[in-house]
Amino acid sequence: MAGRDIVVVGASAGGIETVAQLVAGLQPDYAGAVFIVVHFPGSVTSTLPHILSRAGPLPARHAVDGEAIEPGLIYVAPPDHHLLLEDGITRLTRGPKENGFRPAIDPLFRSAAQTYGPRVVGVVLTGNLNDGTAGLRSIKQRGGLAVVQSLETALYQGMPRSAMEHVDVDYVVAPAEIPQLLSELALQPEPHLEIVPMSSDDSSAPDAGDVLAALDRRTQPGVPSTMSCPECHGVLWEVKDDELVSFRCRVGHAYSDEALLGHQSGILEAAMWTALRALAEHSALSRRLAGRASGRGHAHSAASFTEQAMDAEHHASVIRSVLKAGVRINDNADTAVPTAAAG
Repeated sequence: MAGRDIVVVGASAGGIETVAQLVAGLQPDYAGAVFIVVHFPGSVTSTLPHILSRAGPLPARHAVDGEAIEPGLIYVAPPDHHLLLEDGITRLTRGPKENGFRPAIDPLFRSAAQTYGPRVVGVVLTGNLNDGTAGLRSIKQRGGLAVVQSLETALYQGMPRSAMEHVDVDYVVAPAEIPQLLSELALQPEPHLEIVPMSSDDSSAPDAGDVLAALDRRTQPGVPSTMSCPECHGVLWEVKDDELVSFRCRVGHAYSDEALLGHQSGILEAAMWTALRALAEHSALSRRLAGRASGRGHAHSAASFTEQAMDAEHHASVIRSVLKAGVRINDNADTAVPTAAAG
């Protein structure tokens, strides 16, 4: 293979139809290899390779750990596995989720950039929030090209919009135009470009006397934040790359700022439901005790229990009103899986 022949594609909500449209336009003699991540819940059975094989002329299959990369093939990340690229082979890992997903787009993009540099074309398609933006920046920093679906053709604009806001994008095109673009790029001579070093966070070193902190600082990029990881509740470290902010915990769970806000909103809603249940139980028990005390002629105790019940019911009413209005959660739903793709 030669030229821009390593194509990595990321999509989320609305992505199945869009990816199918993309691969449908590829030619049978396409000279590159295509690697695709679409957000799926880990519990589903994905038949996306079957859908893509039927949509276009190139065969698609779930990537297998350690298999050789061949031109003219489409490799799909299987559910609950990150898809990574090493020199000449694919790798699968059940490493920490990123932005709440496994597979996630950023790990594929980063590994492709690190391994293949200027040969990589990163493609960000429809989806919510901003998975893929950091990975696309890595591709650009290593000399690759950035392609983003045009907003007017995206069913969900969050991911392409974020990519355009934070990355110096080379092409903004409709999905139907991407196949011809990829074919042309794959046939170009292999580019010899100056590679911009990946951003580093080693500028703020810890005190020289604190050996443990120094070791921690080298293994954990960024600075400790005041927030905890929604997945494992460990401390999140904040990493800034120009205006792009991300968070990563010690074991590797990673979030963009928008993804972290969405997960915190989900945790907040769950906590409010728990509080509502506890208040309802407290009210019910207080009224039971008030009735018992009243039956025994203990008016003061009955009044005290009734007051506790009324306080709990008041607080529950406030929480119920908030829940009825809805805790504002960023749209981060997994891609809907059509019946044909549910397996």
